[in-house]
Amino acid sequence: MLDVIITGGRVIDGSGGPAFEADVAVQDGRIVEIGRIEAEAEVELDATGLAVAPGFVDLHTHSDFTLAANGRAESQVHQGVTTEVVGQCGVSCAPARCRADIALMAPGYTEGAVDLDWLSFGDYLDHLDKTPLGVNVAAFVGHGTIHRAVLGDALRPADEDEMVEMAALLEASLEGGAFGFSTGLEYWPGSLATPDQLAELAKVAARHDLLYATHVRNRDLFYDLGFGEALATARAAGARLQISHIQPKFGAPDYAMAHAIEMCAQARSHGVDVAFDVIPHDWSHTRVQAILPQWAQEGGVAQVTARLADEALRDRIKRNPRPMWRLVSAGQWDKIVLLHSEANAGLVGLTFAEIGAKRGRDPYDAALDMLLEEGENMSHLMWTSQSFSEADIRLALSQPDCAVISDTLALAPYGCLQHHIGSLSGYGWAARFLQHYVREDQVMTLEEGIRRLTALPAERLGIGDRGRIETSARADITVFDAAAIESHCDVRNPRRYASGIAHVLVNGGIALRHGKRTEVDSGQVLRP
Repeated sequence: MLDVIITGGRVIDGSGGPAFEADVAVQDGRIVEIGRIEAEAEVELDATGLAVAPGFVDLHTHSDFTLAANGRAESQVHQGVTTEVVGQCGVSCAPARCRADIALMAPGYTEGAVDLDWLSFGDYLDHLDKTPLGVNVAAFVGHGTIHRAVLGDALRPADEDEMVEMAALLEASLEGGAFGFSTGLEYWPGSLATPDQLAELAKVAARHDLLYATHVRNRDLFYDLGFGEALATARAAGARLQISHIQPKFGAPDYAMAHAIEMCAQARSHGVDVAFDVIPHDWSHTRVQAILPQWAQEGGVAQVTARLADEALRDRIKRNPRPMWRLVSAGQWDKIVLLHSEANAGLVGLTFAEIGAKRGRDPYDAALDMLLEEGENMSHLMWTSQSFSEADIRLALSQPDCAVISDTLALAPYGCLQHHIGSLSGYGWAARFLQHYVREDQVMTLEEGIRRLTALPAERLGIGDRGRIETSARADITVFDAAAIESHCDVRNPRRYASGIAHVLVNGGIALRHGKRTEVDSGQVLRP
């Protein structure tokens, strides 16, 4: 007897080819038959009128800590995601010198939620192995985390001896199961790294034939320098390159996206293996602390607090001519919204123009005041802004090698994660892509849209047995209503589940049935 048969659906197999009517049979965690199936199964799922697709693969997330705290990944499973790739933008939960470093570096860190029983990358993956997981997890190791493990809070690039240590830690992390190497070059300490240093580290990933993923140094006024550095790093290292969320930001010229795509095509013609991805909305999110100039971020929370409390230093901070978001220097506070705050949860969803007016403060001062009010948790204060262009997103999606990502956290609206938020569409990014760009705007066919969420990221990552509906593939399957799938997130209510997902299977286990989450957590930690 088979474990599961999904009957009567239209199979969209992930290849981009036409959908076809077929049943899909699952046994021992794998797809064993596709066609008209007469055999019996312990569970039969009716997919009449529904699409049967591979489970969605989220190539870029920051769920490193939240999956350790609550592995059920409710926000992701409810929208059809079956595999996450964590450790992006240069930030990961390991390796670390001490437990305090984990707290500082881990995205979504929550005090007391997890027994921090790891320091090495392999030990971190072992911790996840013991955690019930709603999704499969592949983990990249972050440059920023490695930098901190070697240099601590030092506000300088690594010297030659320290580079040797960093390369050794990267090698050990890849040997310990990391699926790739990432950098976040707009953030401290990634912003300190030189191109030579980045290439030397990317060579380590290249020797393992693993991806080098980068949040490039600049995507606004000097966007071409940032993308050019990424391409040059990959070329010099012989590394496979994934440019994360390629969207240029506010302040870039109108032609920046077209130029970036041309730069990638030119590099590809010279043998550089490069692809890219986009977030399927025009909102950009980051830590409020990232807006501080580099010198103001050195030394940890105590020193940052002292600088923010010093009026003269605060004025110097506000005069920063190159903030991470040029919306700030342009004074466009009506386009910047508070996304997450523990000390001021009641202000979430308001623009900083509104927050400033409410407090009788300049919006810039209001933001810096709120950093102080967060105290030890200041690195978790998040905001979001309308920094991206819808036209740029559509242009990127017109390219066949553009994947779709969340850039968010796996969350749950209960327990220790109930107040967390990773992005505006964290609970609905995949649904929004299929609803807005595929169904409503018809930027591409449904079959091609599914390829961008499944086979394309799986192939890019190097996991050949996922991302397709085919015999012998892992039974990661999402069954959904293509005419009804919808995201319900907005700035006031970012924690609402998507609708239109009927069933989700992860390694053959039924994680979502008839739109309701089951108690099954059959995800696995993936290692190269």
